[in-house]
Amino acid sequence: MRNKYIDLIDQTFVWPQEEFQLDGESLMWNGIYLMDIIKQYGTPLKLSYVPKISQQIQKAKMLFNVAMAKADYKGKYNYCYCTKSSHFSFVLDEALRNEIHLETSSAFDLNIIETLIEEGKIGKKQFIVCNGFKRPQYIENIARMVNNGFENTIPILDNKHELKQYEELIPGKLKMGIRIAAEEEPKFEFYTSRLGVGYKDIVPFYEQQLRNHDRFELKMLHFFINTGINDTAYYWSELLKCVNVYCDLKKICPSLDSLNIGGGFPIKNSLSFQYDYAYMAEEIIAQIKAVCNEKGIKEPHIFTEFGSYTVGESGAILFSIMDQKKQNDKENWNMIDGSFMTTLPDAWAINKRFMLLAVNNWNKEYERVLLGGLTCDSDDYYNSEQHANAIYLPKFDSEQTQYIGFFNTGAYQDSLAGYGGIQHCLLPAPKHIVIDEDDDGEIRTRLFAKEQSYKSMLKILGY
Repeated sequence: MRNKYIDLIDQTFVWPQEEFQLDGESLMWNGIYLMDIIKQYGTPLKLSYVPKISQQIQKAKMLFNVAMAKADYKGKYNYCYCTKSSHFSFVLDEALRNEIHLETSSAFDLNIIETLIEEGKIGKKQFIVCNGFKRPQYIENIARMVNNGFENTIPILDNKHELKQYEELIPGKLKMGIRIAAEEEPKFEFYTSRLGVGYKDIVPFYEQQLRNHDRFELKMLHFFINTGINDTAYYWSELLKCVNVYCDLKKICPSLDSLNIGGGFPIKNSLSFQYDYAYMAEEIIAQIKAVCNEKGIKEPHIFTEFGSYTVGESGAILFSIMDQKKQNDKENWNMIDGSFMTTLPDAWAINKRFMLLAVNNWNKEYERVLLGGLTCDSDDYYNSEQHANAIYLPKFDSEQTQYIGFFNTGAYQDSLAGYGGIQHCLLPAPKHIVIDEDDDGEIRTRLFAKEQSYKSMLKILGY
């Protein structure tokens, strides 16, 4: 009878997979012996495997460059990292090893970039694409960058009134872009994104405000779909609208030469995840080229701003099962030594599902369970996976601790949860371990942050 946890996984998915293998009855992730990490540091535990960041960047670069070669596309491809998905220094350090550019969303992003400039990690040729609705400090920081000679710092106009503020602060030349306010999917509560300028307003705005400007030139048109890059009629419709606006604008704006299609490549959220990255890259390039050729317009340089795709698959968080509570005849609650609300806020806020696997005891029989967090909030639970309306784990045994891992958690969760701050029920932030490889490919770990102490919490609270 095949009723062990390994049997369940083996029968349900293609197993093993690129990043997951077994060492006996324990899970390995990207070649890392997770039980060794747990024995050294305990749980709950955040992990950041930084080599994955470079792997993702190089994969996307290859996909788009191959797509351009196949289509005989004349423009260049530029990879931007969307910094808001994770601002950690080890993330930026790893990403910048791959000759990339950066996309920002707030004033403090530029303070980080200026620190990287001082350290010699960013040069004046790199593009800094500045998005978002901008407070005065953000605009002042952009102006300081441009005035200090970083001419490829490109503010993306989010509204028509933003231009005047740059005119007051930047006496010299300025390259800039305009963001298109994309139409949202029909299921959304509103029709048009709050970000950007409406499709119909862009060409008139350029003619009235920028066409004859003696210092500023329009270089980039920016486009982003909130639901990501997917093979749907909605996505292709919005992309074609954007390319048509680019062509209309290019006819009267010779300086325009770049199209920014934003981010949106998905990441793996289940062992059954399937997504044809190569097809999507090739189809995007082919569609852009086809419209441009039809309109007699030179193909634009392509920019992407991948955030979750860049860093998401580099993250994991490990918990132990503290106890099992049988609340009725059908529900077994496995209580973890942490909280979903404070460590994986997307699981609570938008019902996002992450990859969940047992770390040990793969040769035990499995059972259906619910997972409960430590806060006193009724929403602090996890009850299903992306591919099934259920969770199955090795049967609970009070004599042998069960460890579990949530994987591909590296994007947004730390900033949304308030890293190092006050969290629900004053649960401490877990230890954070950064995992890297040396020049010989050997795994090395370092403690990036200790588990949050009561003293640090009391200080934040004013005690």
